[in-house]
Amino acid sequence: MAYHVLDEADKCLGCKKPMCQEGCPIHTNIPEAIRLLKQSKLNEAGKMLFENNPLTTVCAIVCNHERQCEGHCIRNKMKTHDPVHFSVIEDYISTTYANKMTMGPAPKNGRRVAIVGSGPAGLTISVLLARWGYDITIFEARDKIGGVMRYGIPSFRLPDRILDDFQYRHLELKDIKVRTHTTIGRTLTIDDLFRDGYDAVFIGAGLRKPSAMHIKGESLGNVVFAIDYLGNSKAFKLGDNVAVVGVGNSAMDCARTAIRNGASHVTCYSLSDDKHIQASVYEYSYAGIEGVNFRFNKKPVELREKGMICLDTVTEEDGSIKVVEGTEKFYPHTGVIVAIGQLAESTLVKTTQGIDTTNKGLLSVDSDGKTTRAGVFAGGDAVNGARTVVEAVATAKNVAVAMDEYMKSLPPKSEEDPYKDIPVYDEPILDAFSEQFLGPLEDK
Repeated sequence: MAYHVLDEADKCLGCKKPMCQEGCPIHTNIPEAIRLLKQSKLNEAGKMLFENNPLTTVCAIVCNHERQCEGHCIRNKMKTHDPVHFSVIEDYISTTYANKMTMGPAPKNGRRVAIVGSGPAGLTISVLLARWGYDITIFEARDKIGGVMRYGIPSFRLPDRILDDFQYRHLELKDIKVRTHTTIGRTLTIDDLFRDGYDAVFIGAGLRKPSAMHIKGESLGNVVFAIDYLGNSKAFKLGDNVAVVGVGNSAMDCARTAIRNGASHVTCYSLSDDKHIQASVYEYSYAGIEGVNFRFNKKPVELREKGMICLDTVTEEDGSIKVVEGTEKFYPHTGVIVAIGQLAESTLVKTTQGIDTTNKGLLSVDSDGKTTRAGVFAGGDAVNGARTVVEAVATAKNVAVAMDEYMKSLPPKSEEDPYKDIPVYDEPILDAFSEQFLGPLEDK
């Protein structure tokens, strides 16, 4: 593997204006990382990557590299059409250096921050603010951290061990507390967080409400939404012939997962033609290699226990879709996965006064991630809709700076404790059973 990494590094031309860095949403200094690696300064390269992107071990695997760093590589314009595959280099540097990250927490500055959601935005904010001395508590609705990275990306693409290692290296060692199985907006609210002394709150809750087609049959037992299927695919029995409605990255993940779960026939249905695939080139290619079939220009109009009915569509030159009436046809399937996107949950907003939303139900924020309520910030999918991991990291970095500036502007915190002088109960405890069978303490 090392030889392959160095081989890729040797391909770098060291451009004066690195387009690869321009193509990265967080502007990773790719030429510098490669230069340090070639000089055997792996630790320096790893430190630089993690300081720029706490989720570098994740992004090295799941980023849409062909549209970002690698897609912008100047070598694409050469006869070889062979870009520097920085994904391979970043993966090697970051995973190797991660094992050496054992530094403990920074000195605390007396400020406390609540992070709602442990997806890419929430984790990035947590690490950055912890580096600056803030006392961080993450509130996660599920049993483990990661959000969409753990429950929306299959483990064959992003192994759980990477997120588990992140929790140890970045959270536990940095004294970042994680409270799982806790949904803010139900038993606990934003108001409760401020009551308990948090100086600021970041909302990074993802899009956990699946989008529906709103057609007949979506409630049938052989139908499941993508976000639920990817969260625990083994819980669903969809049979041997599975249909996936959608052609985005989530749809590819569902299709490839269904094959790994034993389905012999998996078909993705697209409303448009094959020129408007939403999934990345890599994910679409892998799906095809693994046996996933595709039917284009099909609009589902009804789901049934043994398949679904679709109408034909036509993709116009401007990309718009035209339905061809009278072209209904039944396509046999044992199960259907609806993978057409996710929407924002509204529970948190409904239980919090002063937070505005957009007409799409997303949180309304300014350019610094400030919501319409003082002290409450937001970012990630809850603000921008479904985006990539690296885009969430980019947003979170900007919001972290704004949160730091906001908390530095707050008046000093009062250290007064109304209960500081109450006595500590230290008398021996004797329950009724002991009293009955052992007698009172003074007799012993």
